[in-house]
Amino acid sequence: MDTVTLTEAEAADALARLAAEIAAHARAYHGEDAPLISDADYDALVRRNAEIEAAFPHLVRGDSPNLVVGAAPAAGFAKVTHARPMLSLDNVFSDDEAREFVGRVRRFLGLSADDPVALLAEAKIDGLSASLRYEQRRLVTAATRGDGAVGEDVTANIAHVAGLTMTLPADAPDVVEVRGEVYMLRAAFLALNARQAAAGDKVFANPRNAAAGSLRQLDSNITAARPLAFLAHGWGEVSGPLPATQSAMMASIAAWGFDIGPLRAICPDIEAALAFTRDIETRRADLPFDIDGVVYKVERLDWQARLGQVARSPRWAAAHKFAAEQAETTLLAIDIQVGRTGALTPVARLAPVTVGGVVVTNATLHNADEIARLDVRIGDRVRVQRAGDVIPQVLAVVPSDSPRASPYVFPALCPVCGSHAVREAEEVVTRCTGGLTCAAQRNERLRHFVSRLAFDIEGLGSERIELFAREGLIHTPGDIFRLRDHRETMLGWKGFKPTSVDKLLVAIEARRTVGLDRFLYALGIRHVGEVTARDLARALGSAEAVQAAALAAVDDAEARGRLTDIGGIGPVVTEALVDFFAEPHNQASYADLLAQVTPQPLAAARQTALTGKTVVFTGSLTALTRDEARAQAEALGAKVAGSVSARTDLVVAGADAGSKRAKAEALGVTVIDEAEWQALVAAG
Repeated sequence: MDTVTLTEAEAADALARLAAEIAAHARAYHGEDAPLISDADYDALVRRNAEIEAAFPHLVRGDSPNLVVGAAPAAGFAKVTHARPMLSLDNVFSDDEAREFVGRVRRFLGLSADDPVALLAEAKIDGLSASLRYEQRRLVTAATRGDGAVGEDVTANIAHVAGLTMTLPADAPDVVEVRGEVYMLRAAFLALNARQAAAGDKVFANPRNAAAGSLRQLDSNITAARPLAFLAHGWGEVSGPLPATQSAMMASIAAWGFDIGPLRAICPDIEAALAFTRDIETRRADLPFDIDGVVYKVERLDWQARLGQVARSPRWAAAHKFAAEQAETTLLAIDIQVGRTGALTPVARLAPVTVGGVVVTNATLHNADEIARLDVRIGDRVRVQRAGDVIPQVLAVVPSDSPRASPYVFPALCPVCGSHAVREAEEVVTRCTGGLTCAAQRNERLRHFVSRLAFDIEGLGSERIELFAREGLIHTPGDIFRLRDHRETMLGWKGFKPTSVDKLLVAIEARRTVGLDRFLYALGIRHVGEVTARDLARALGSAEAVQAAALAAVDDAEARGRLTDIGGIGPVVTEALVDFFAEPHNQASYADLLAQVTPQPLAAARQTALTGKTVVFTGSLTALTRDEARAQAEALGAKVAGSVSARTDLVVAGADAGSKRAKAEALGVTVIDEAEWQALVAAG
């Protein structure tokens, strides 16, 4: 559906679904090195989310993909908190979008159309992001990006990676973080997969996954046996003064002993950068490593400092992604998979086809509407594309004179439990109504409950959950904490030894105390992702308070309004909470779980003088642009409004402030000038 035709309710629902779907794919890609969809599919989801957010900015969610970087670090590694966040880049997909990127830079900085904006353009290598920290010119820590704030400690493994140095020369700063990508040459990747296959071990989908899996090894001897390399493309904390430009700093990093690669150019304007991109794209297939685009960075570092960042990406850089590679194959079948929320997802089974060096055999068809839009039928020749991962996107049916099968009929019954499958109003997803009576949902809900970002119970994986459910030991989350009563039963099963059983039971007991946000996320309530669960936990404080707020909102409009007004919640999440807690079996399961575990309240978030305040800027600002002022306010936890009302807390009046200032004074709203605002920002 076109964004311009969406109603507000449709937009809110779409943003909720996209947030959950994108988060799941980000965890699979960044956290597990096991992508479920192609880069092109993922980029399409992110772009769709951004389009809807642009059209409905008041509906932007607390768990928006635009506010999230990467995925949480894996449990098997020590954690490293980055001195400065490792951000991701906004993507552009066309020349016009690249020009608009520079246009945004001009507008933010208040530049004229004639002011030159020089860029450093460099090939975007497809690898695993890493940060190398040096103190007194010796490497002290190497970490993956993780979720951008906290990564995984891979210091023991980084010594086995080419393209970097363990010590810096005497002229390097006392503290410096060099950032880049750990990658694998294409020829080395093919040789590794051949050895893996011959040994009966896991083969990797592509060089990026192979590099990530090789660096993230608990046994550094495995990493040492893998042909990895490092290519530097930036820096984090640096204790000494910086040069004037991005390219000069990169030259310093190269002089310290790092490989920065040859595929870069200083471009006087965006047109020169686009020409560089077109040239690189024509040579892409002949390069010895995988790249998926070109990164544009504003050359002047003082401008970079002014531009700053949004929640997850810098304003001074963008990645121009290449068009996806394509191929044709035959659609052999359409299977229906049932997810933990009961969603029926159609999956296209394809005749094996090699696209960009990877053999692919299936693709998601998303939903019934997508099948109807494509008019795809069993036996059709279809065009597919990929951009670096395993599962491609079905672009279209290839026209043919051969007879076609009948149109595909989406099932009206769940293929797992036989319950009715229904499609709710204003939804594109068809869902099984079986709930916990449906084996697919029950097991998936339990898997979600014990997953790393939820209760994180080590040793309770998919196979064991399926076994325990099949044997009648667990049906609800609370049953997990009663498994200790079945120790003797488990010891009677093949493969269950006292040591492994006791280790599992100890892991379960260790999770009887868990953070309230993890507790809420683990419940699998629709639209309640990690960030939303955190918002609820911070706002309401206890599991009992969350339930009470939801139950009060069932028939009380005022109570519903209080729940909706919590930052990051909104009407869609409120409806999902009400639906969940209004169900008697969910209430029983919730009470049963609380009898087994003790959710812990979260520590209070950092507060500033502007946290939760509404600020309006009016008049002409002289020291900074309006975009910079908005960014400063949001960084301090304030909301920026365009008009003055009784709910306004502060008005910042520049030169020639008119009616808004007058209205603020009439309403008794505090009015300050630009200098007072800057002092307030400096005070934090």
